[in-house]
Amino acid sequence: MSAGILETIGRIREDVCALHGELTRYGLVVWTAGNVSARVPGLDLMVIKPSGVSYQDLTPEQMIVTDLYGVPVAGNGDGEWGNPPLSPSSDTAAHAYVYRHMPEVGGVVHTHSTYATAWAARGEPIPCVLTMMGDEFGGQIPVGPFALIGDDSIGHGIVETLKNSHSPAVLMQNHGPFTIGKDARSAVKAAVMCEEVARTVHIARQLGEPLPIDQGHIDSLYARYQNIYGQ
Repeated sequence: MSAGILETIGRIREDVCALHGELTRYGLVVWTAGNVSARVPGLDLMVIKPSGVSYQDLTPEQMIVTDLYGVPVAGNGDGEWGNPPLSPSSDTAAHAYVYRHMPEVGGVVHTHSTYATAWAARGEPIPCVLTMMGDEFGGQIPVGPFALIGDDSIGHGIVETLKNSHSPAVLMQNHGPFTIGKDARSAVKAAVMCEEVARTVHIARQLGEPLPIDQGHIDSLYARYQNIYGQ
């Protein structure tokens, strides 16, 4: 294996490890729940956190390289990939399915953040009643179907729900939010914003019925934010 590939793997491990700190920083996870993964550009590989390891104990070396079916490359243990003797996240199959079927996706995040998960427990999309939602999500945040952990059923639900949506977030029914992005950092941002709008819209409903935004205005907000906003 070339030194360049190993260097790339090392950099992605560092990024994925550091981004898990953003999940705790924004209060999106508790205990060991939740995960961030990243696609390895140019290879049918991904990097994801190990299962059941506390966030404060995570190190770049513990991030696990798998193929796009969630199988650790060259097995666990020492080897040229440097995989640790740890099992990958229990959500690995879902992440891998997304990467296989959405080649534009470079990062996937899963959390059980409180407000977004509350909407998922109700099986209710978050309506687009904030300009922030128009900017970030291009409409409502949709609900995906109920699916059990253990195979790629969750991944299938994510793909089927998001493939025709502007939204980078989906609320998997009775489970919680999954987000996607062009890279892992973008997917983490989507997770942060998903929880923020879930909380705000919930609070707005306590005061009365939130006012909808015309779809034409939503489309304009989304186009501007995605193509003009920022540097």
